[in-house]
Amino acid sequence: MEYRRLGSAGIKVSALSLGSWVTFGNQVDVDSAVEAMKTAYDAGCNFFDNAEAYAAGKSEEIMGKALKKLGWRRGSYLVSTKIYWGLNDGPNEKNTLNRKRLREGIEGALKRFDLDYIDLVYCHRADPETPIEETVWSMHTMIERGQALYWGTSEWSAEEIREAWEVAERHHLHKPQMEQSQYNLFVRKRVEKEYKRIFDNLGYGLTVWSPLSLGILTGKYDSGVPEGSRLSQADFSSYTQGAHKKVLEQRINATKKLDPIARKLGCTRAQLALAWCAKNPNVSTVITGASRPEQVKENFAAFELVPRLTPDIMARIDRATSSASDL
Repeated sequence: MEYRRLGSAGIKVSALSLGSWVTFGNQVDVDSAVEAMKTAYDAGCNFFDNAEAYAAGKSEEIMGKALKKLGWRRGSYLVSTKIYWGLNDGPNEKNTLNRKRLREGIEGALKRFDLDYIDLVYCHRADPETPIEETVWSMHTMIERGQALYWGTSEWSAEEIREAWEVAERHHLHKPQMEQSQYNLFVRKRVEKEYKRIFDNLGYGLTVWSPLSLGILTGKYDSGVPEGSRLSQADFSSYTQGAHKKVLEQRINATKKLDPIARKLGCTRAQLALAWCAKNPNVSTVITGASRPEQVKENFAAFELVPRLTPDIMARIDRATSSASDL
């Protein structure tokens, strides 16, 4: 496993990591989480991603209990959470980054994880209704209290990130240091174009989610939507209806074009897609998802492919997927 600096931060994250979105609390209980996390850890993974909104807090509880069972040295792994959506419907308890929400958010996460501190805390979305100064000061205070070590953003625009960074710079506060964005062969524009100056000028790190585009890049939807798959779940039904259905069909067709490239390399399409993400020098870690140890092993084997992705192969991958990409 390769360990990469998280932008300009002092810590390093494994190039491939394990996240809990969709799986923990829905498909994975504590015992299954222990198995998946141990398999990832044994393969060199040191970063485990989470968020308060995942399974309405249950995902954090499951990961926290799994960590207790595993008994790893606290210094040997990193965990994250993300705050914004909230778990309650009060006017100051959902869809906000106000001082109250952030304080209660981190305290709730610490209780659910049963940890003394969280390594990485993200503002899960930008909040146009809360002054950016309030959010930046609140995140700074969170770090000063020792509740978190680093803070960052998730799905913020480059303009919003720069504004937060400049507020922190002006007042000598802890700056945001990493972004968590969707990034895969079909969703590329923000990471590859919009954020370019953020990476170059601010030293921002990047942890990416949905590298397999909701599983589309695995090929599992080549012949339709299987029962029990992610796109068959109610929360994702919109992806198979209306205008989204045409986009889905385009992406499925593009995924099929990756098959001969993957076969020539002796890998699966999923491994090819994960290696492609990890090939980007601005990507600190690629967050993978899995409900079984076998899936973890298959996903993590993708890192061996990264040095084999020559410019010629990268160009072939681009040609195969360009018709369904946002670039």
